[in-house]
Amino acid sequence: MDSTFQFDWGAAFGSIPHLLPGIPWTLLISFGGLAFGFFIGIFFGLLRISPIRWLRWPAILYIEVFRGTPILVQVLFIFYGLPQLLGSPINALTAGIAAIAVNSGAYISEIVRGGVQSMERGQREASLSLGLSRTQAFRYVIWPQAFRRMIPSLGNQGIISIKDTSLFSVIGVGELVRQGQIYIATTFTAMEVYLMVAMLYLIITWSLSILLRQLERRGLAGQ
Repeated sequence: MDSTFQFDWGAAFGSIPHLLPGIPWTLLISFGGLAFGFFIGIFFGLLRISPIRWLRWPAILYIEVFRGTPILVQVLFIFYGLPQLLGSPINALTAGIAAIAVNSGAYISEIVRGGVQSMERGQREASLSLGLSRTQAFRYVIWPQAFRRMIPSLGNQGIISIKDTSLFSVIGVGELVRQGQIYIATTFTAMEVYLMVAMLYLIITWSLSILLRQLERRGLAGQ
């Protein structure tokens, strides 16, 4: 019996129409979660650098917990564990967005902290000497410059979050990997289908990388 494996390019390209419906779900979960995660990250990132100790500790706890545990465990806890506490079910889409939000928020918090703390002390002192309040100095001088420095790291986090959605097939979200699993169950072409899944992820993340490089160049040009 000939057991030599032969890659079937026809099956690979034939799977693409069946995988494409997963792209909107992948983008919705990743960008929806990142939108919430961005605001969570700003909030806890600013708490993290607060001079008030009792404000710093909750931020440190949040950051360490969600950076120190796998996102797969987090989404399973949200999808299966929280309903037991709340007494009502949580749909898979909501669980996926929430997992991306709290996970990316923890990493963005550290990006925010690093960006703000990277600003030279003289920037703040010069702003105060011109009569700006501390809040105004942060809003109009420190934050715009710090944010430009954060763009590469925020972009990397976005790419990571897009790839993290591949884990959410375990809760039945119809993203790319889940669509691939469904198609493989009827065609038994795992090698070909997963190659196409990987290629579609590559196209998405590569496109985002190009966009981020353009934004970074514009940000640097505006300095």
